[in-house]
Amino acid sequence: MQYNNRSFWSSIMPVTKHLLIINVIVWLATIVFGRAGIIDLERYLGLHFWLGSDFNPAQLFTYMFMHDSSGFAHIFFNMFSLWMFGSLIEKVLGSKRYLFYYISCGLGAALVQELVWQLSWQDMYNSISMQYPGFPADQFYNLLVTVGASGAVFGILLAFGMIFPNMSMYIIPFPFPIKAKWVVLGYGAIELFFGISHTMNGVAHYAHLGGMIAGILMILYWKHNGTLTRGNGFY
Repeated sequence: MQYNNRSFWSSIMPVTKHLLIINVIVWLATIVFGRAGIIDLERYLGLHFWLGSDFNPAQLFTYMFMHDSSGFAHIFFNMFSLWMFGSLIEKVLGSKRYLFYYISCGLGAALVQELVWQLSWQDMYNSISMQYPGFPADQFYNLLVTVGASGAVFGILLAFGMIFPNMSMYIIPFPFPIKAKWVVLGYGAIELFFGISHTMNGVAHYAHLGGMIAGILMILYWKHNGTLTRGNGFY
């Protein structure tokens, strides 16, 4: 039993393994420190709207290691997806390039989220002002916060779909295999639909798309310059 556990853990590629560990540690720290009243990590590490007083540029990086501390689902699904696809993509790209790719997708997601806030904050603020006249603008800006590795993880999913487009996947509830490229296109279409229709407003759908956009640009560039070829993992 111990041998199997060690084999499973050792089968995870090093950067993916460290990303999993860091995300879980930060999530646990957010819960412990928050409940103890020591510090609100989300206030300092979560991504805030750039006009808010709580914003600082480092949040473009730190937010992707934060997760919702009120439940388990957010971090579970992100880390499950990272574990499922991360090691394979890391093997293809190499650890250094993979880490660069992961962080870049997270940054791309953050920039897209900031752009979405910039384009929509006025309407949201007007709506709140109608209910609460005189609501302070800066207080409103600081309410715009997002956390999570989802943007980077969607970038990993995008890489999987582009590098292994014809690999079969089984997606609940479909009883038949679906090629990876169609799964990725489907996820992208769903996120775009949810964003446009304002479905599940608590989810940063456009940030997910931002991670995928950053991913596709890098994959296409690496394919163009020969970094990814059929010989080194690109199918």
